[in-house]
Amino acid sequence: QVQLVESGGGSVQAGGSLRISCTASGGGFSLYNMRWHRQVLGEERELVAWLSPIGVANYADSVKGRFTISSDSAKNTVFLQMNSLKPEDTAIYYCAVNNGGTVYWGQGTQVTVFS
Repeated sequence: QVQLVESGGGSVQAGGSLRISCTASGGGFSLYNMRWHRQVLGEERELVAWLSPIGVANYADSVKGRFTISSDSAKNTVFLQMNSLKPEDTAIYYCAVNNGGTVYWGQGTQVTVFS
């Protein structure tokens, strides 16, 4: 059974940085299939960063240049480094992976950016 656990969220002042992590277990999938999403209460979940099956990093326009997705295969973990954070980045951040046609989600980690 695939399990994803996010960590590293918290509260940070605008302009600050956070690095959140997603550690995977239980599946024979590639970390290059991992995605980061975020969701504000009452809004649709937004895709913000992802790794393609060939390891290419991609970003939503809203975070491009500020966020960096990376992975550590030895630790079975995908990271999202978030710099120059803005209040509009406030959301619950989720990691996800498509494994065998099923999308698995983590429980989410809250990121709050205050001015």
